[in-house]
Amino acid sequence: MIIAKKYLSRRTLLRGLGAALALPLLDAMVPALTLRAHTAAKPIRRFGFVYVPNGMMMDEWTPSTEGVGFEFSRILKPVEPFRDQLNVLSGLTRFAQGMHAGASTTWLVPDPEWDGPKRKTVYLDGSSTVDQVLAKHLGQYTQFGSLELALEGAELVGNCCEDYSCAYTNTVSWRDATTPLPMETNPRSLFERLFGDGSSTSLEDRQRYLEEDRSLLDAVTRDVADLRGSLGPTDRNKLEQYLDAVRDVERRIQLAEQQSTTSTVPTIDRPIGIPDRFEDHAKLMFDLQLLAYQLDLTRVITFMLGREISNRSYPEIGVPEPHHSTSHHQYDPEKIEKNARINTLHVKLFAHFLESLRATAEGDGTLLDSAVLLYGAGLSDPNSHVLTNQPVMIAGGAGGQIKGGRHIRYSDQTNTPQLIVTLMEKMGVPMDLVTDNVRRLERLPGL
Repeated sequence: MIIAKKYLSRRTLLRGLGAALALPLLDAMVPALTLRAHTAAKPIRRFGFVYVPNGMMMDEWTPSTEGVGFEFSRILKPVEPFRDQLNVLSGLTRFAQGMHAGASTTWLVPDPEWDGPKRKTVYLDGSSTVDQVLAKHLGQYTQFGSLELALEGAELVGNCCEDYSCAYTNTVSWRDATTPLPMETNPRSLFERLFGDGSSTSLEDRQRYLEEDRSLLDAVTRDVADLRGSLGPTDRNKLEQYLDAVRDVERRIQLAEQQSTTSTVPTIDRPIGIPDRFEDHAKLMFDLQLLAYQLDLTRVITFMLGREISNRSYPEIGVPEPHHSTSHHQYDPEKIEKNARINTLHVKLFAHFLESLRATAEGDGTLLDSAVLLYGAGLSDPNSHVLTNQPVMIAGGAGGQIKGGRHIRYSDQTNTPQLIVTLMEKMGVPMDLVTDNVRRLERLPGL
């Protein structure tokens, strides 16, 4: 037997192994902000994806002029203060099936030959969406490879769009062709995932969390060491792998202890739960994303302001009707106006996030300088589920890789995956992970 004549039961051992599997969560104690190189020559690059549901009122979104000095449209007006660090792209097209299901599921798939949710075939390793490819590449430096967040839960089950499962509208992140990733909606749960179960992000709480985890590691190490002599060769190899993970976490904790007295993090209290007001919920989730970037807990975040077919209402801006039914406006001027208000509110919330990133210094610049954020929708005109001329905005400097300040119009034959793989390449993703079947996007400033 693997564990013979031991008072430590197999159930207890599994709890120990469970602790080991949870150990990577202790990376939250590694505020690498202070020890990693944050220089203009080698900035940390961060990627964010912000998805908005049910399409866009394109007449109110699209700038009337092209090139440098374009005039901001009504919907884009809230982000005008960030002109120098954003680009608006028009004319990009996605080929997909499934109306709403295809719009959300294909949004981050970098393959133009994707042929519908039921047969998702992409040319990336593992058939992952781009955020998950980035997570594999950049996650080696952070505790979390990526965060998948949303403002609406996944309560809907069954078929949500034609004969497609609600899984295709509840998320835009896919680990592989058949594995949708759940989106976290609760600020309290996100806070505890990032910072433990302390009452705040204060230095005292983070140090207490470190001490608790060091005690856990000490206990796990002792228990596993006691088992070594009673295990067979195969299990001893497994045990060594386990101990390697423990030693790696110990190293990270030591680094965290060195940094804990020097890293500066705004102190925020642990959220109670999901706020009642949509804007409060969105801002709180954006603020937690800021902290995740600031502490370098992750470099890849995907955030859905709403799921496709969202029936959320927005009475605070004069839209008490469900968003989805309103988006099928049938060219009714009143419904078009209400949709434009919703679209503008979403951009206003995104502007709040951009301001927070720009106000957070890092090295010779700001967090916004090091990031590239893709904002957009899977549909353009929601009234008829149009996937051509998708609304696309890119914000941030990508560590000096992208110049801002332009509206660039492409032909309708320019495929959205061209943008995705171009951005991936500029983020330093190895080319063997990026399909060679998609041309790089031309005319994007700085590329």
